[in-house]
Amino acid sequence: MPETEIPPRAKIALLGVPIEIGASQPGTLMGPSALRTAGVARVLEQLGHSVEDHGDMARPAIVATDAPPVNARYYDEVKAWVRALSARAFSIARSGATPIFMGGDHSLSMGSVNGVARYWRQEQKRPLFVLWLDAHADYNTPATTLTGNMHGMSAAFLCGEPGLDGLLDGGPRLSIAPDRLDLFGIRSIDPLERNLVRDRRIAIADMRAIDEFGVGVLIRRVIERVRAHNGVLHLSFDLDFLDPAIAPGVGTTVPGGATYREAHLIMELLHDSGLVRSADIVELNPFLDERGRTARVAVELIGSLFGLRITDRATPSNAVLPD
Repeated sequence: MPETEIPPRAKIALLGVPIEIGASQPGTLMGPSALRTAGVARVLEQLGHSVEDHGDMARPAIVATDAPPVNARYYDEVKAWVRALSARAFSIARSGATPIFMGGDHSLSMGSVNGVARYWRQEQKRPLFVLWLDAHADYNTPATTLTGNMHGMSAAFLCGEPGLDGLLDGGPRLSIAPDRLDLFGIRSIDPLERNLVRDRRIAIADMRAIDEFGVGVLIRRVIERVRAHNGVLHLSFDLDFLDPAIAPGVGTTVPGGATYREAHLIMELLHDSGLVRSADIVELNPFLDERGRTARVAVELIGSLFGLRITDRATPSNAVLPD
């Protein structure tokens, strides 16, 4: 078994991150509780994993910044969360557990990914790749954003883009190279954001690519690139990646998202790869949900990511990709 493979009985750490100020609508602070109510720990334990629920992070103390960036709403509050979460993410990864960060809006990824990237680079000397399942690219900066909402700047911050350089307040910033980020399922992107993604040559699989080639081919390409660099993979899963018909409980719905079957295939292929060693589940807004439907779908998909199968048939790991 490769060193990075999730064993049949993994040690999994759940951490709730009840942050909502990075988004445009309140409600995502209730996301961790909704995932627990939908049975996330129970599903993982039934799969044979050891699950430790670390509870929800407390709201961190806020220290005002003398000159916060223009067009970065609630910068000081997000900064406090990112600093605290980066330290927690590093500590959990260092314990040997596979952390699942339950959000909360997508700004939390600035802390979670930074922390696990620090662990893998400093402690294991291995590169971290990030698969960004999302309707949006989240590659804005304060100079390009139309809204100032910081959940739309997460991926850009993680790749070292300027504009939010003081967010960790002198703490270690472990940026990932743009060629180690995959934007997957994108169907909404701002004009200046599109230019930045193109200039950085970031891999992007929009919904047209998914329609043309299918999720199996495209996800296997991601997996093979991570393997080729002896890397590990962080999954950052925004629930608006899914079509609103199956996941209405998000604040920024965009029609034409991934189907239930496509999403499960992605999770099963990722599990088969053995490369995913941390994950974010973000943007669940129970206030906008329909009787917990989105939370239940999210838990089902987490189950697939960690080994839930209808049958014992394994997905072929040596599939030949088209040129």
